[in-house]
Amino acid sequence: MSVETVEVQIFDKSYRINSPAGEQATLKQAANYLDQKMREIRAASKNMESERVAVLAALNICHELFSSKAKPAEDPSKIAQALQLLIGKIDRAIAS
Repeated sequence: MSVETVEVQIFDKSYRINSPAGEQATLKQAANYLDQKMREIRAASKNMESERVAVLAALNICHELFSSKAKPAEDPSKIAQALQLLIGKIDRAIAS
């Protein structure tokens, strides 16, 4: 597997990170998201140390991840039913 180096900016610092080929865009998105979360925390508490800001941002992101995993998935039968209703409406609109 090929590895490429990506440079990202997080909280006004530059980091060079090795990334699998094809994953650079996702890594940059993750870095931008982390930077955004850190800036939100810093805005709420101007005197907080950068290390604490980073830990709180990481904790918030982990909480988001675990919360999204805990949500029950949509019932496939409800999705299929909604799709059938939409197909019916489209068929009627085309026929008109």
